[in-house]
Amino acid sequence: MLSLDGLEMIAVLVVMGLFVKVLEQFGLFEVVGEEDSVEDDFELSTVCHRPEGLDKLQEQTKFTKKELQVLYRGFKNECPSGVVNEETFKTIYSKFFPQGDSGAYAHFLFEAFDTNKNGSVSFEDFVFGLSIILRGTINDRLNWAFNLYDLNKDGCITKEEMMDIMKSIYDMMGKYTYPCMQDEAPREHVESFFQKMDRNNDGVVTIDEFIESCQKDENIMQSMQLFDNVI
Repeated sequence: MLSLDGLEMIAVLVVMGLFVKVLEQFGLFEVVGEEDSVEDDFELSTVCHRPEGLDKLQEQTKFTKKELQVLYRGFKNECPSGVVNEETFKTIYSKFFPQGDSGAYAHFLFEAFDTNKNGSVSFEDFVFGLSIILRGTINDRLNWAFNLYDLNKDGCITKEEMMDIMKSIYDMMGKYTYPCMQDEAPREHVESFFQKMDRNNDGVVTIDEFIESCQKDENIMQSMQLFDNVI
């Protein structure tokens, strides 16, 4: 069960943590034998969208060739066409959280990966985002999280935006927290978030306030290190 203390760290950790758990659940970190050929995988004729060359992806991310092979195998298993649209993304999350409503959460996460805003996430989009979450610096990861919460991309997080994020997590996980979350819990967590991070009390949280507050929180810093050895 997810504790309320975990939610108090705001979705800096919740968003990334739940995402990694879903990847593991659907086999995106399966082990690949040494004899397997990543080049063969990248040339499969059944794939409608072919990813960038392996060497180029290795240069642009912080993954090794073998890690990219593992990720591609898992991605291809779930998305044979080579791209995933939002509905497929939502279907994956609904399988993992059948008792909750994961639609809004999946939408926000899909938007974070769909950097080209073309309604689909390619393997390149996927590994670029995952490289930041799993291998980026603390600042890289915090910038990625901030961008996810900044729903209208205007450079600051409002209470309304944070409420949408927290409610999406509550809708998906609320029944499985301990103690059970009350209906007013999302708003309470939003208020806690702003008390910690809105340093100048102007009603919005900027990227500088967000990063500075997270870096001063020992729990967040220690927990973010858990992503270092996922794959």
